[in-house]
Amino acid sequence: MTEHEPFDLDDPYLVRLRSLALALPGAAEKLVVGHPAFYTRKVFAYFAMSRKVDGVWENRPNTVSVVLPEDERLALLERAGASIPGYIAKSGFVSLDLDEDTDWDEIAELLEESFRQTAGVRLVRALG
Repeated sequence: MTEHEPFDLDDPYLVRLRSLALALPGAAEKLVVGHPAFYTRKVFAYFAMSRKVDGVWENRPNTVSVVLPEDERLALLERAGASIPGYIAKSGFVSLDLDEDTDWDEIAELLEESFRQTAGVRLVRALG
C-alpha cells in the first residue's frame, strides 16, 4: 500500500473479490479515482470506497460497493456492516463491509445482481 492508495493490491479481500468479479462474462478491472473497479460497459463493483460519517470522510479499506435495485438496496442498508458510499451512492450503489465472517456466496450473488444492472443484454444472457 502506498500513501496514495487506500488499499493493498494484494489485500486478501480484494484478491477474493477480484476472482469473483472477473469470473463474470466480459468483466475487467481498472482503477477509478484510485479504487479498484470491476466493469463491463459500466462499473458494477468498487473496492474500498469511502463514506461520510458526521461530515467527515472515513476510509473504508475492506468494502465492496454494488449497484442494486432500490428494494434490495434498502433491505441491505438495514444490515450491520452496510453503508452508503460517497460519490457513487446517487447511482444506486451500496457498500458492505468485508471481514472474516463474510459470506462469499452472498457476495457472489450481489456481484451478479449488480452485473445484471449494468452489463449489456448479451453479457447478461451469457450468465445462463
